[in-house]
Amino acid sequence: MGKRTALYDKHLQAGARMVDFAGWDMPLHYGSQIEEHHQVRRDSGMFDVSHMAVVDVSGGQTKAYLRRLLANDVAKLTTPGRALYGCMLNEHGGVVDDLIVYYLSDSAYRMVVNAATRDKDLDWMRRQAQGLDVQLRERDDLAMIAVQGPNAHAKALDCLPGPGREQAEALKPFSGLTLQALFVARTGYTGEDGFEVMLPNAQAPDLWQALVHVGVRPVGLAARDTLRLEAGMNLYGTDMDEDVTPLESGLGWTVAWEPEGREFVGRKPLEAQRAAGPGRRFVGLVLQGKGVLRGHQRVFMADGGMGQITSGSYSPTLGVSIALARVPAGTAQDCEVEVRGRRLPARLVRPPFVRHGKSCLTI
Repeated sequence: MGKRTALYDKHLQAGARMVDFAGWDMPLHYGSQIEEHHQVRRDSGMFDVSHMAVVDVSGGQTKAYLRRLLANDVAKLTTPGRALYGCMLNEHGGVVDDLIVYYLSDSAYRMVVNAATRDKDLDWMRRQAQGLDVQLRERDDLAMIAVQGPNAHAKALDCLPGPGREQAEALKPFSGLTLQALFVARTGYTGEDGFEVMLPNAQAPDLWQALVHVGVRPVGLAARDTLRLEAGMNLYGTDMDEDVTPLESGLGWTVAWEPEGREFVGRKPLEAQRAAGPGRRFVGLVLQGKGVLRGHQRVFMADGGMGQITSGSYSPTLGVSIALARVPAGTAQDCEVEVRGRRLPARLVRPPFVRHGKSCLTI
């Protein structure tokens, strides 16, 4: 038996198929992965993401600590509540984890890291904090509900505390604010609008039920994966890990090279790779026919190079099979993917595949 979130009973009541995910009992789906996927793209759905690790970082040297810990630069954050996406790197430039950090003040930040890397991340963060005026507090007293979809914003507002609804309605993307005991952020992992709400465990079932009452349907991990793939969003451990740099993972935009004097962990090997040019690039693939793309399938480029799919699936929104892949740099647009012993034609595209319910493909 794995760890259970505060919403475990709600999942059982809704008929969820529960599976183990990173040591947690989590809902895979509530009957139909495809229906749940379409529910998010067309209306609104909610995810229990309480297994994610929320870590509050505080102390007099917190800002300096995070400027060294992360490849992106928290100095960009000057307005309370603003958020930043970025990566923690190891000394070789590999990705320890990708995360979101919220700026509360110069001496207080909130980080959200992946469930599967929780222990590793906390150990790494503590080691980097040694000798500094920095305190790390894991917030296992908090649950987290993500509400996503074109109607998610309006529906979720009805379920938030009355006095703060106007503030929440005016919240800009990639920002958060505190409403009584809740922390409400306008972020997500689906390519749709919505909120991620962090709140005390004891309050989570009531918010979940209130969202059900206004027509927000529960969605499981299976649809969450196809939604994030359509949105071109990386999954740690699949699309990047400690042996792959952000420059090889489509995440070069998250590296803040300026100012030159900021020595973040992994900077020197990353600079060397940038100067030499990465040998691999991260691309999207669309299968030109029937079949399903999956992780680890080989990609054969028209010029003779070879790559590999990192994430792949059928896209319910587009009705075709799509994937993220790492291929040799400088290769042509046409390729073939080995599917069940056959080479099937595919085309390289630039992710995302879907954003705000609309196709981003130009082919």
